[in-house]
Amino acid sequence: MNTLSRRLFTASCLALLAPAASAQFLWEEGRHYLRVGPLDPPDVPPGKIAVTEVFSYVCGGCYQARDHVERIKSGLPADAAMTYLHAGFNPAAGWPMFQRAHCTAQALGIADANHHRLFSAIWETMEFPYIDRETRRLRRPLPTIEDAARFYAQSGDVTEAAFIARAASPEIAAAVSRGDSLVAGWKVPSTPSFVVGGRYLVNSAAMSDWPQLAQVLDYLIGLERVRLRSAAAASP
Repeated sequence: MNTLSRRLFTASCLALLAPAASAQFLWEEGRHYLRVGPLDPPDVPPGKIAVTEVFSYVCGGCYQARDHVERIKSGLPADAAMTYLHAGFNPAAGWPMFQRAHCTAQALGIADANHHRLFSAIWETMEFPYIDRETRRLRRPLPTIEDAARFYAQSGDVTEAAFIARAASPEIAAAVSRGDSLVAGWKVPSTPSFVVGGRYLVNSAAMSDWPQLAQVLDYLIGLERVRLRSAAAASP
């Protein structure tokens, strides 16, 4: 390799390293993100790095974040995929019922198609019986799994009876328990929260805006990508 070739090779290497070095300087472990787990989220497409939003349909912040999350989802690299985990840690506001309903919809393959529709039904049209139109307070009694079944049945992809039966199954009980274990294991403090690869929890409190959060997610996807490649290279 002649002198010019060596210089070009060195310059190319530095160009490749510069973004990683810059990100390493910007995003600090313990400040912008925490190492958690590792606990793998369910339903991750093969060969994909999971970016998991821990959310609740009846979390006002999650409702306000939904368009931002959609933009993040559409901007993920080809080797990453957005997944959703419904938290249940606010029983007084009915979160466990929505958690069970979401697990049921996931098992039936109808969760994604109804994701934005359910947010709208709760917070905009109020056709889902959660917020009272007059008082703008939570309805009492809180909605039931039968109310959720009625909502999902409107899509035409499931009957109310089939939804209720699936929601009462051991499969869904296990999915709810698994979700609770992930939320606890990842030390999720609030919703919405984001976990990459089941190993890195974004410290949302340290984020100044959504574009910055997207940058941190991209950096963490890169960390997980490097880890996976190293593990693959080390395996016999």
